[in-house]
Amino acid sequence: MTKQANKKTNSAVRITKKDQLIKLLGSKAGLDIKALSEKLGWQQHTTRAALSGLRKAGFEIAAQKPAKGGMSKYRVVSAPKPLIDMPTVEAAHAA
Repeated sequence: MTKQANKKTNSAVRITKKDQLIKLLGSKAGLDIKALSEKLGWQQHTTRAALSGLRKAGFEIAAQKPAKGGMSKYRVVSAPKPLIDMPTVEAAHAA
């Protein structure tokens, strides 16, 4: 592998488990704890803790319990807005 190709690999955007969780919770139907845990490779208590962490971070997460019983399905209703506008690196260097 050349240095050029290696640089591209190293500078690729890293997708975190938190990012993956937010994406999974973005579906209109939502997912239950079991499905989320399986997709992320987490134990169910870890998934519940991550949902709590998202709530503390300002995400509004809806839980919908099926009428026939069963596990609640979770989905993100709204994401937090940034507190301040952070300038981009390019804007900072241009100033």
